Amino acid sequence: MAQSALRGSHARASRRLPSLLTWALLIALCASALAASRAAANVPASPSPSAPSAAVFESSTGRPVFGRAAGQRRLIASTTKMMTALLTATTVRLDRVCTAPPYAAGPLETQIGLRAGERMRVRDLLRAVLLPSANDAAATLAVCVAGSRGAFVARMNARARRLGLAHTHFSTPIGLDDPGNYSTAADLVRLAIAAREEPFLRQTMDLRSAVLHSGDRPRTVVNRNTLVQRVPWVDGVKTGHTNAAGYILVASGTQHATTFVAAVLGDPSEGARDADALALLKWAFASFRVATPVRAGAVYARPAVKHRPDEHVAVVAVRDARELLRRDVRVRLTIDVPRELEGPLPAHAVVGSAVVRADGRPIARVPLVTRDRVPEVGLLEQAGQALDGPGSLIAIAVLLGGAGAWFLRARGARRRERRRTDMETA
Repeated sequence: MAQSALRGSHARASRRLPSLLTWALLIALCASALAASRAAANVPASPSPSAPSAAVFESSTGRPVFGRAAGQRRLIASTTKMMTALLTATTVRLDRVCTAPPYAAGPLETQIGLRAGERMRVRDLLRAVLLPSANDAAATLAVCVAGSRGAFVARMNARARRLGLAHTHFSTPIGLDDPGNYSTAADLVRLAIAAREEPFLRQTMDLRSAVLHSGDRPRTVVNRNTLVQRVPWVDGVKTGHTNAAGYILVASGTQHATTFVAAVLGDPSEGARDADALALLKWAFASFRVATPVRAGAVYARPAVKHRPDEHVAVVAVRDARELLRRDVRVRLTIDVPRELEGPLPAHAVVGSAVVRADGRPIARVPLVTRDRVPEVGLLEQAGQALDGPGSLIAIAVLLGGAGAWFLRARGARRRERRRTDMETA
């Protein structure tokens, strides 16, 4: 009877076993799905702007993170003035005084009301170009810098080629609609990044307003980029609008020393333009980060000098490894340097590398070099080190054996030399 009860308990346990395994498998699957959902939640879905053409780049690496018809050529309106400002700021002094030429403006053009012959400094003209987008100020800069608008436009196109803006062409320093004045979302972002490298332009495009002190009278100008007006971390760059081009905005934002630049072209309204640009910038900051796992000059290893175990050499990186990464990517740094270095080696000799991996995939390799020279260790010092070590008797035997072999070879060579000399004498 006891055996029958035992068999019954075994049967009930065997029936429960598949059920327990099933529940364990379900729990594991649920945990895996929960972990995957949490990982996915860390990176938001890509935005869907209303603009027909858009692009977002990270500024320091120049890498694109989003594009929609980013290479499509379009009219660009007053974002043309980014090149007008960049070319001016890198060609003439900011305190140079320019004389305004006659300018026949259309009824809807933005101006600061320069009269022909009025004199204004370049820095104030640049503020008028970047903030309210004054057409008369852009025309004045073109003539002041190059002597004529045509010559200035030729320089604009030459600078575009040097910047690698392969799908950009200018026919005006102002941005009025013209089939020969076009660019793309991606090229406008690249142009904005170049303009932001100039300190005066970068500071100016981040102003809400400015006072122009030169000219016939003081003028107060207001930034037409309303995102700069109301979002603290948005710090540029330039607006544009014509009926044919639609509403355009190149916007930059900086958080924690990282800057993203977005361009939206052809939006149907100013509100849609601002909403698109802001959504793209927010998405970029939420989705990506800039990491510097390797820094130039930082010490990444201290190998010993061979035969001098108490002396170590600092090994440093030759450059930064600055990488743009998705926020859900894991970064690992691997250092490959020998435990000992044998001299002589000069300072800055390459002795290893630092490898950056993102989710196991190598994305950067930085050479590691000696910060100082590695001295040569002579035979006597090597012998002294050997005598201090645990194998000193063996080392002494080896040294004595080597010295004896050298002595015998030298004595044999002298004997052969004497015999040869005797034969020649005979």
